[in-house]
Amino acid sequence: MSRTWEASCPGRTAMQSDFCVAVHALVCLAHTNEAWSSSKLAENIRTSSSRVRKVMASLTGAGLVTSREGVDGGYLLAKDSRSITLREVAELLGVQCVSLSWESGGTDPNCVISRGMGPKMRSIAQELDAKCKQFLQTVTIQSIDEELESSGERDAKQPVDHQ
Repeated sequence: MSRTWEASCPGRTAMQSDFCVAVHALVCLAHTNEAWSSSKLAENIRTSSSRVRKVMASLTGAGLVTSREGVDGGYLLAKDSRSITLREVAELLGVQCVSLSWESGGTDPNCVISRGMGPKMRSIAQELDAKCKQFLQTVTIQSIDEELESSGERDAKQPVDHQ
């Protein structure tokens, strides 16, 4: 009998989506180089202010952002966006890119496939996770901002078809 993904990975969905919230917020901060309040970030990200504050607390604790109070308060980048990799953000939030929520097979000593499939699939997932993190090491907050900026410029030059 298989376990559901949610039951076998409690909190996993939140961790993955927290990664998206963190990257989105960091790109906003990098793009404008201005302080953003949690409510302004939440509106742009389309999530709640409390969720943004929770994620930003992790980023602040790791020294990626700073926060200040007052009329001009909010969150600011504390590091150069060229040096913040998605791997750093993922590891900070405990994100595992690839994992198994269920393993097939069992402990039947008479069947090499049943006995070995779970560990083999776990090994494959671990290797895929490592390769994913290698890729995330190559992507920076600055590179995402630049890509989105150039994409936006291209989109603005395209005629809009209103049919």
